[in-house]
Amino acid sequence: MVLNKKILKFEIDLDFILIAVTTSLKDYRICYHINKCLNFNFTRVDDLKLDTSVKGSPLLFSLYHYSWESTETDFYFIGNKGNDGYLVPEMREADYFIMIKNYIDDEDLDSLIYSLNKIPEIVAAVKIDPKKIKSRENLLF
Repeated sequence: MVLNKKILKFEIDLDFILIAVTTSLKDYRICYHINKCLNFNFTRVDDLKLDTSVKGSPLLFSLYHYSWESTETDFYFIGNKGNDGYLVPEMREADYFIMIKNYIDDEDLDSLIYSLNKIPEIVAAVKIDPKKIKSRENLLF
C-alpha cells in the first residue's frame, strides 16, 4: 500500500515597509521630533506584546501610531529594545523601527527617509527588507 505524502508550505505575507532608525533619544522624544519636523502625529498606544516560550511573561515594546487618512496608510513607531530583550535580535544597532502598512508611493517613501535623516537627533534611518530578517514573525501584529 502506497501512502500519499503531502507537504504544506506557506509563506508569510510581509505587506509592509520597514525603516530602521538609530538614535540615542527615548521613544517619546524622538516621536516629538518626528512629529514636529514631518508634520506627523504619532500617539502612544498599548505596548506591543511578544509572547516567548523562554520566559513566562511577554516582552513589551513601546508602540506609537499615526495614520494618513487620505491614503489609509498606517505608520507604527516601534521600539526595538523591550523590557527583557530585542524585537529583532539580529538588528541590535537599530533602536526603533517605523513600519508602514498599506500603500505609500516610492516618491513619498524616499522623501520620508530623506526627511528622517535630516533630523539632527537621528543618526541614521534606513529602509530594511523584512524578508531578510530572521525574526520577521515578531513584526506581525
